[in-house]
Amino acid sequence: MKLLRFGPNGTEKPGLVDAEGKIRDLSGIVSDIDGSTITPEGLERLRAIDPSSLPLVEGDPRLGACVARPGKFICIGLNYADHAAETGAAIPEEPILFMKATSALSGPNDPIVKPRDATKLDWEVELAFVVGTECRYVDEEQAEAAIAGYFVCNDVSERAFQLERGGTWDKGKGCDSFGPIGPWLVTADEVGDTSDLHMWLEVNGKRYQDGSTSTMIFRPAFILSYLSRFMSLQPGDIVTTGTPPGVGLGQTPNVWLHKGDRVALGIAGLGEQRQEVIDA
Repeated sequence: MKLLRFGPNGTEKPGLVDAEGKIRDLSGIVSDIDGSTITPEGLERLRAIDPSSLPLVEGDPRLGACVARPGKFICIGLNYADHAAETGAAIPEEPILFMKATSALSGPNDPIVKPRDATKLDWEVELAFVVGTECRYVDEEQAEAAIAGYFVCNDVSERAFQLERGGTWDKGKGCDSFGPIGPWLVTADEVGDTSDLHMWLEVNGKRYQDGSTSTMIFRPAFILSYLSRFMSLQPGDIVTTGTPPGVGLGQTPNVWLHKGDRVALGIAGLGEQRQEVIDA
């Protein structure tokens, strides 16, 4: 299944994409696409529905973040061997963890808001997943079964905030609009094997990232198992898993986003995002 949220910011409704690519309204069945909906039991309930029995959504509505109200928004850094190489970093021996504020979440085509005083605004196309089952000290097999679905994430980053302002990476990762996810949450059974998904990102029509999940160092199931050693995870928690090479920081000279720039990105089978940069 492909699940989504549509409508004005703050009043989104839950929906699904039918076999013809049309949006069907799920609001008569569930209140939202969140931790209560994407449990194994919740997804089985949705699979039993005939999409043609649901109201058809007309027009081209705005899409919201495909998961509502996650308790956590966890990120993995330097998780692609070729991305680590372009930044001059050593291959991590264990996953590097940092957090985005949940207020960073935005719709897949909402604007990227350049923060005040930002000078080094960057992009990162990433494969993200959402947890569907509570996890504590799970092994990889259990973790694989606990992943409810996958989606595209743009891990928008302000490198000066991240690397030059002291403290942790979080300063440059959690600003408003720095976590566009979607367009859809694609359930794990539909995605299948995630070991070689094509990923790409363009700025103003120029392709900068053109990679694959095949160069990922730590796979999603391992990441979730690893995280569960340090914290419990609940249904609805989001984890984004790192980016292939081609970020602005890796260009010579560096390339940064500015007001009016247009970003397009996507992952095979998971859809595309399109954003314009605006000033705060």
